[in-house]
Amino acid sequence: MFSWILIFQLLQIPTFVSAFTYNISRCFYIITEEFHQEGDVVIGAFFPLHTFYTGKKTPHSTLPYQYLDNYIQYNFKNYQYILALRFAIEEINGNPNLLPNISLGFDFYNVRFIEKETLINTCLWLTSHVQRKVLPNYNCRKRNFTAALTGTSWITSAQIGTLLHLFKFPQITFGPYDPLLSDRGQYSSLYQMTPKDTSLSLAIVSLMVHFRWSWVGLIIPDDHKGNKILSDFKEEMERKKICIAFVKMISATWTLYFTKFWENMDETNVVIIYGDIDFLEVVMRNIAQRLLTWNVWVMNIEHHVFDYADYFMLDTFHGSLIFKHNYRENFEFTKFIQTVNPNKYPEDIYLPKMWYLFFNCIFSHINCHVLDNCQTNASLDVLPSHIFDMTMSEESTSIYNGVYAVAHSLHEMRLQQLQIQPYEIGEGMVFFPWQLNTFLKDIQMRDKRSLDWRQTIDAEYDIINVWNLPKGLGLKVKIGSFSANAPQGQQLSLSEQMIQWPEVFSEIPQSVCSESCGAGYRKVTLENKAICCYKCTPCADNEISNETDVDQCVKCPESHYANTEKNNCYLKSVSFLSYEDPLGMALASIVLCLSSLTAFVIGIFVKHRDTPIVKANNRSLSYILLITLTFCFLCSLNFIGQPNTAACILQQTTFAVAFTMALATVLAKAITVVIAFKATFPGRMVRWIMISRGPNYIIPICTLIQLLICGIWMATSPPFIDQDAHTEHGHIIILCNKGSAVAFHSVLGYHCILALGSYTMAFLSRNLPDTFNESKFLSFSMLVFFCVWVTFIPVYHSTKGKVMVAMEVFSILASSTALLGFIFGPKCYIILLRPEKNSFNHIKKKTHSRRKNSPNI
Repeated sequence: MFSWILIFQLLQIPTFVSAFTYNISRCFYIITEEFHQEGDVVIGAFFPLHTFYTGKKTPHSTLPYQYLDNYIQYNFKNYQYILALRFAIEEINGNPNLLPNISLGFDFYNVRFIEKETLINTCLWLTSHVQRKVLPNYNCRKRNFTAALTGTSWITSAQIGTLLHLFKFPQITFGPYDPLLSDRGQYSSLYQMTPKDTSLSLAIVSLMVHFRWSWVGLIIPDDHKGNKILSDFKEEMERKKICIAFVKMISATWTLYFTKFWENMDETNVVIIYGDIDFLEVVMRNIAQRLLTWNVWVMNIEHHVFDYADYFMLDTFHGSLIFKHNYRENFEFTKFIQTVNPNKYPEDIYLPKMWYLFFNCIFSHINCHVLDNCQTNASLDVLPSHIFDMTMSEESTSIYNGVYAVAHSLHEMRLQQLQIQPYEIGEGMVFFPWQLNTFLKDIQMRDKRSLDWRQTIDAEYDIINVWNLPKGLGLKVKIGSFSANAPQGQQLSLSEQMIQWPEVFSEIPQSVCSESCGAGYRKVTLENKAICCYKCTPCADNEISNETDVDQCVKCPESHYANTEKNNCYLKSVSFLSYEDPLGMALASIVLCLSSLTAFVIGIFVKHRDTPIVKANNRSLSYILLITLTFCFLCSLNFIGQPNTAACILQQTTFAVAFTMALATVLAKAITVVIAFKATFPGRMVRWIMISRGPNYIIPICTLIQLLICGIWMATSPPFIDQDAHTEHGHIIILCNKGSAVAFHSVLGYHCILALGSYTMAFLSRNLPDTFNESKFLSFSMLVFFCVWVTFIPVYHSTKGKVMVAMEVFSILASSTALLGFIFGPKCYIILLRPEKNSFNHIKKKTHSRRKNSPNI
């Protein structure tokens, strides 16, 4: 649109001052600011179409409040207001079913945003007595005032409304809806035709959410409307987690705020501007002068500043987005504009000026309302859109609806009067303006769609994209819509491929305080910062985020694991210490080798069973110990392979019983050595114990005790199959849970007690005189055994999964190997490599030598 354009800037000619030496200046100042259209019932129209301003404020010598250096500014875009008023009145006057035999007219007064002049014009209209031409078939001697049409500024409407309120005179406003004007205590006869902006904040915030703009600026007026919309925006943005980068509340005195206005403007790429046309006038012109082409401006009204054309190609507001109420286009109004010309409406003060400026007409020297040398086909529809827009604007639609509201009210009032007292022939309507309020209120309470099909409801908006590149193009393209009454998720409709963004953006602009946290990361809010300002941190172990900007990562189920990127959960594979596993294969091979070695030792001892070294160390106990060690080695195979309930029980019971028998056998061997030494002295009672093989009973007694412990364990809390989903990434390890930690440690404790007992007995008999005394080897093997299982306990508790199982197998093999190696290793060495020492002759020589070297007592 085209706002307050300096005429000579448009034509690229110097600006003129108030000098009467030229016809152009003379006519532009002589033509009055007001004009009228006759009618039986008259509507007062107070529209802002042009204004005067002064540069140096040189006062006029005789006229108060006038200056010699006056300049004039025209807003020909707003001339559409007058045409909308004419169009509605002509439709009504030509409708035989609406106010028959009664014509509507209007009185136009220009509004200059000066309170004193506004009130003076209102008083002049209310008290005017202007001579009228007598229309045929109408009685025009008496003028009936009906209502005042005011806008676009709420301030102007409030100033006029304060005066009209005293007389209960109907007032209809066509500017943006203002809650202050709805106060019936101050403005009892004021009616607003523009729909409320109840869903505007929701609509704009929905657009922010759609484009993921979470960091936006806000420019609003510093008044009651600004405070209300700020509250609405904060509420909606907080709900959608959108932050306000800055809020600039512009006061009426722009100059006081000018230096602070540009602060922080570059913090965000998206700025919301809310206000009426009067508020945006100065603000947007200052923004345009700075050429801020890196911002996307989101506004609530169409503004004329977009259509200002100059020699510069770039435009600050190219790519802006505008939310406007959803009105259907009135094609009849467009046809009407095409017929408008100065000859059709000679009383119009603006048409001659527009024809002079844009169609090369000249003013007559006799009458400034008469034009010469005009083009025959001149029409407003040939003007570019940045000068005059053919499409009915939102304000013009409100004017159109306002006139129809007055006409319907008059019609209903006339029908009511006719029912009470019929008119005489030729008699017009006689009423007081305040009587119209009753009917206007009734119409206002109804659905506004009943007045005109072009009216919309409050919750629907069109989204307009400004195409203004090169500057002056001034196209406004509908690229979407918003309907608050639509289902959730379908309220906003956009055609993104149609949107033209500001020149600096090659794609959809981003407006965030912090860069988005991608998949695998979560947001961490910074201290003393808005929630939109955050840092990104990776998700914790086994947690994922497959969306951007998540506050919390999602933990994978126990049966799944997070991938390296932490953006997806995958099903874990089942794992256990199997024979195919390298570790399991190695342990199984060691078990078989050691078992075979033990069998080999058994074979050696059987083959050499009559040799002194085998017989000297209790041959039967040696056999028992070797067979038990074989079972000790083989029991570790229960720990390898896929666990099941039987395997879990066998793991602990076979381990406990086999090692108990082995340790009990070692203990019996150690005790046998001690008793054998003691039995060599005649008269000792131990001789009977030796003959009756008493130490051999230690084995079943100790084994029964262990069986009792295992029985209690299996009865109360037996081992069971368990899963370990945490130790090995991407795997669920199946293993046997001990069931009762107390019982398991009791078994190990019992083993350690037997080992300590065996070690003590063997240690005490280490120096007894005997050729094949194995006490030293027994004590050393028990010492190693004890160290292995004492070390096993902390290592066992510090490992998990397959490593824990392998550690237990390794401890079984290490302790069993210690028994085998330290007890039977030296014997095998003598039997196989030094057989000469394994003979009775060698023993006799060694004994004779020991006696010869011993001192006499």
